[in-house]
Amino acid sequence: MKLNGNALLAEEKLKSFNHHVVAQNPLRLDAFDKDEDLKIELITEKFNDIIEILGFDLTNDSIKDTPYRVARMYVNEIFKGLNPQNKPKITVFENTYGYHTPLVELNIPFTSFCEHHFVPIQGKVNITYIPKDYVIGLSKIHRLVDFYARRPQVQERLTMQIIQELSATLDPKDIGVALKANHSCISCRGVEDLGSSTVTSVFQGQIKNDSNLISVLLGSNCA
Repeated sequence: MKLNGNALLAEEKLKSFNHHVVAQNPLRLDAFDKDEDLKIELITEKFNDIIEILGFDLTNDSIKDTPYRVARMYVNEIFKGLNPQNKPKITVFENTYGYHTPLVELNIPFTSFCEHHFVPIQGKVNITYIPKDYVIGLSKIHRLVDFYARRPQVQERLTMQIIQELSATLDPKDIGVALKANHSCISCRGVEDLGSSTVTSVFQGQIKNDSNLISVLLGSNCA
C-alpha cells in the first residue's frame, strides 16, 4: 500500500530523528490532510483577498485569474517538493567497473524560494562523490536537487538536505556539495543589493582533505 503524504512525512521525521535521512522543513504532521485540488481552491480564495487589499480590480481580464494561477503554481510547481509523494525515485547501479575516484557534476541549476519572504533563490550546485559499491544515475542527481529546491527554503538547509540524501542513497563516506545562489530577498527588498551572492558547502571524508577538488567545487560556480 502506498503511503500518503502525511504518513511519508512522519516516516521521514522519524528517520531524521534517527540520523538516517535529512534535515526537515518546518511542516506540521497534518500538512497533507487537504488534497491538492482543495489547497488550490483555498489558496485562490486567500490570494484573491490579497489582490483586492492591494487595490487591484479583480474584474480586469489581466488580473481576474491571477489568484488561481498563483495557487496552482504554488501547489503543482514551485512548492511541489514539499510533498514526499513527489520525491524522485533514485536509480543506482552496481559499481561493477570498480570506479573509485571522484565523480564531479558541475553547474546544476536550481530555483528555490526564501521561506522568510517567499521570493526566489536562484543558483547552481556542484556535487562530487567517490563511489563505493554503487553509482547514481547522473540525471537523478539533478532531480534530487530540484526536489529539495522546490519548497520554501534557507540555503543552509538545502545544502544539508542534498548531501544527506546522497549519503543515504549511496552510503559513501566521501561527498562534497557546494551551492552559490542569488537571493531576491536581498536584491529586491531590504538592502536592495544586486551584486551579492551566497555560498554554502559541506565536504565529507576524503573530499575534506582534497584542496584541488574543493577548488573545483567552489571555483566552478563560486568564483
